[in-house]
Amino acid sequence: MLTLTDVTLEFSGQALYKHVDLKFLPDNCYGIIGANGAGKSTLLRIISGDLAPTSGTVSMGKEDRMSVLEQDHFKYDAYSVMDTVIMGNRRLYDIMKEKEALYAKEDFSDEDGEKAAQLEGEFADLNGWEAETEAARLLNGLGIKEEMHYDIMGTLDGRLKVKVLLAQALFGQPSIILLDEPTNGLDVESTDWLEEFLVECPAAVIVVSHDRHFLNAVCTNIVDVDRCACKMYAGNYDFWYESSKLMQNLLNNQKKKAEEKIRDLQEFIRRFSANKSKSKQATSRKKILDSLQVEQLPASSRKYPFVGFEPEREAGKDILTVDGVSKTIDGVKVLDNVSFVMNRGDKIAFVGDNEAGQTAMFRILMGEIEPDEGHIKWGVTLSQAYFPKDNTAFFQGFEGNLIEWLSQYSQDTTETFLRGFLGRMLFSGDDVYKSASVLSGGEKVRCMLSRMMMSHANALLLDQPTDHLDLESISALSDGLQAFKGNVLFASHDHQFIDEIANRVIEFPLGKKGCYDHMGTFDEYLAWKKENVHD
Repeated sequence: MLTLTDVTLEFSGQALYKHVDLKFLPDNCYGIIGANGAGKSTLLRIISGDLAPTSGTVSMGKEDRMSVLEQDHFKYDAYSVMDTVIMGNRRLYDIMKEKEALYAKEDFSDEDGEKAAQLEGEFADLNGWEAETEAARLLNGLGIKEEMHYDIMGTLDGRLKVKVLLAQALFGQPSIILLDEPTNGLDVESTDWLEEFLVECPAAVIVVSHDRHFLNAVCTNIVDVDRCACKMYAGNYDFWYESSKLMQNLLNNQKKKAEEKIRDLQEFIRRFSANKSKSKQATSRKKILDSLQVEQLPASSRKYPFVGFEPEREAGKDILTVDGVSKTIDGVKVLDNVSFVMNRGDKIAFVGDNEAGQTAMFRILMGEIEPDEGHIKWGVTLSQAYFPKDNTAFFQGFEGNLIEWLSQYSQDTTETFLRGFLGRMLFSGDDVYKSASVLSGGEKVRCMLSRMMMSHANALLLDQPTDHLDLESISALSDGLQAFKGNVLFASHDHQFIDEIANRVIEFPLGKKGCYDHMGTFDEYLAWKKENVHD
């Protein structure tokens, strides 16, 4: 068990948290959520002991062992993949190396023999004889092939390193596991494997993630970091999100009788509790929800941006035709004879690991680059708004404030109108006078979405719009795109975001001609691909 007691953290006299009391129990998974900059990763650093709180204590049982997902991807470059994973239990790894050094001595003494016997006993107690087998099982589950298990870490690419470091954090049956954005860089198969592993894991797992699908699959509890407080609630992210909105609406409606509020909230708890049925984690969650009282529901003060796209005109019958498009980028053929026709109302997700191909297709569709072969044709009634993966050019060198930045894209340039628009995107008060050149990644994304909304286009193209956004902004963007009456082409790593919006999925597989094109949701596409595509 892990306990935080009266934890406060201050920077330069400003409190990030005040009087935090949290208890993390075995056999549960806790998702830490909060706006960008709220201090989610900082809370993990305090729990791990990497950062000392200003006051308060963090304690765990004497027999507990904590593991942490390493964020330095170069730290183990000199070690083999196998050694890196086993270092997840540092004591076990040190014993292994000490044993090897002893047995390699030419003048092996009686004293060395006694030391070796002592080490062998501790090695057995730590399940050392199964260490390489367990490490291999973790690596295989995450998609690291056996022939790579003894490669040097420095020879691996970034995505493979992330998987090895994740295997390290899971190795050796730790009793407490801290994971900061564990699904970043993972493919769908590895993410599915990780979800199943954590569902069955007996440890207390504490995770920071912007992946709602992942949080919903694994979490029994949510820890909301909001306005200097850290509060724990039962259920997964969807339960927290829906119940917090419902509670806030009811609290804001002063005319509603208290009895009606309680009745509505109790009905919500009953419906949600009965709706989840996934393995051990779901059973635990259901027990918690069954005993939940109305006063334990979150009344979050979190603010959500408003994202709404209103097309100026309705699209005609012809939308988009892509015919035999090929493109080579930096010597790699990322698109090879790709053809598809977009239908009216289609919301198409570009998925898969070929992100260079996805970005190339967006840029070809927007006329920024030409295909090496083939052509594209937009319908005459279509107008496009584009969210590029790299938005640097829109802000670099611009010295004005946010009102001046946004006025470049608005027909109405009055400050009152622009202030109102920026307010819906959570830029209020003096925030509107902030220099556009010093915005955070998430703030830039919100500005770019504002620009798109002002275009009134009937075709939206978005290349990784969920990068840098917090969960509230991702939810708002998803709502806006679902409600949009025009056509959408988008790419994202967010499983739930894709599944909520797309009615069609297209993948550009590297090394193969054409594309995989499937009508239906993302989950339906994954099921279809599993049955029909064998690499």
